[in-house]
Amino acid sequence: MSDNTITSRLYPTRIDIPAEARVQIVVLLNQSLAATSDLKTQAKQAHWNVKGTDFYQLHLLFDELAGELEEYIDLIAERVTALGGYAFGTARAAASNSILPEYPLDILDGKDHVTALADRFASYAKHLREAIDKTDELGDLDTADLYTEISRTIDKRLWFLEAHLQVAEIKAENGKASTTQTQRIPAGVN
Repeated sequence: MSDNTITSRLYPTRIDIPAEARVQIVVLLNQSLAATSDLKTQAKQAHWNVKGTDFYQLHLLFDELAGELEEYIDLIAERVTALGGYAFGTARAAASNSILPEYPLDILDGKDHVTALADRFASYAKHLREAIDKTDELGDLDTADLYTEISRTIDKRLWFLEAHLQVAEIKAENGKASTTQTQRIPAGVN
């Protein structure tokens, strides 16, 4: 049986969402499952290989990120099966279906890891917001809510990562403090 046949095949369920909508939702959820699994392993890659003056703090942060993503992997896979679909959760499925770029395996510096993860968390966050809209359009508010829950945490974690990349200088001007920020934002990310 080909992956395409399995993707479009549902097993019987009494859930009241039309089968045509469920097929589309299951495909989207499996794409999210792949991206979430991929992002989790990328966070672990950073966790294992980070070096530098912020080693301990980043080592713990990256492990925490991976742990949160592990919880989302399970929630997403269970939603796939609740809708009557087949969850594709193997490492090979994640590698072939992830929307994320490959993680650079040759970096050690903490800032480089933070940048690489921030870029990927931003792409993943965008995917989640698009999935919220799509599942809402398909009439599955429960899956939209699941995506919303994940999106809130991912946005918060992106903020944590970006905070390591932002340089703030406080200047005294006319008795008031002002903040100047510099950060590298990848093209296409607003």
